[in-house]
Amino acid sequence: MRINVIMFPGSNCDGDAFHISRIRGHQVEYIWHKDSELKNPDMVFLPGGFSYGDYLRCGAIAKHSPIIQEVIKFANNGGLVIGVCNGFQILTETGLLPGALMRNQHLDFVCKHQYIRAETTDSPFTCEAKQHQVLDIPIAHKEGNYFIDSAGLKSLQDNNQIIFRYCTEDGLITPEANPNGAIDNIAGICNIGRNVLGMMPHPERAAEDMMPSSDGKIIFASIEKFMEFR
Repeated sequence: MRINVIMFPGSNCDGDAFHISRIRGHQVEYIWHKDSELKNPDMVFLPGGFSYGDYLRCGAIAKHSPIIQEVIKFANNGGLVIGVCNGFQILTETGLLPGALMRNQHLDFVCKHQYIRAETTDSPFTCEAKQHQVLDIPIAHKEGNYFIDSAGLKSLQDNNQIIFRYCTEDGLITPEANPNGAIDNIAGICNIGRNVLGMMPHPERAAEDMMPSSDGKIIFASIEKFMEFR
């Protein structure tokens, strides 16, 4: 599989995305934000970090980078796109995903391991997971509080677009398990076409056996399985 990792000034998880993609045997290339062409990818990875220093608001400047128009075209043509943390914020700013990421409800930066529940197996990103499987995936953000209006939330629910929710170790969706105040405990969503995923937790930081958790492997294995039959 060919993967393009987009780099912005302030990206700091691009190396993690590159590393985990490479050790899984894929052909990986960095794409600088000022580039105007992708390099024939099967998937585009928008990594975490602080694109443009998160000035104005997270992802707001990055959406104007030349490469983003190519990412939008790629996604609109059915190409797989995954945005993690700041990448998720960029996807909402571009309109590839609905809603917005606001400051955490408690206004503090949070960095810890977090349990999330796979809400559906009907996506390229969770087809190897079990329904309501609990994953231990780290988070590190200050603006992870996902918000969408009531009509938008109903649309996400009706169209099975909520991919991950924050939960307890036992898989319960509770206010206490919500690390940032996100509406409906949302940790990740996909677009209506199911080829674009945005999530705040970092699966690329939990996808090797040497790590405290390797549950992120399930997400990458799902993508690989999906591409086998595409």
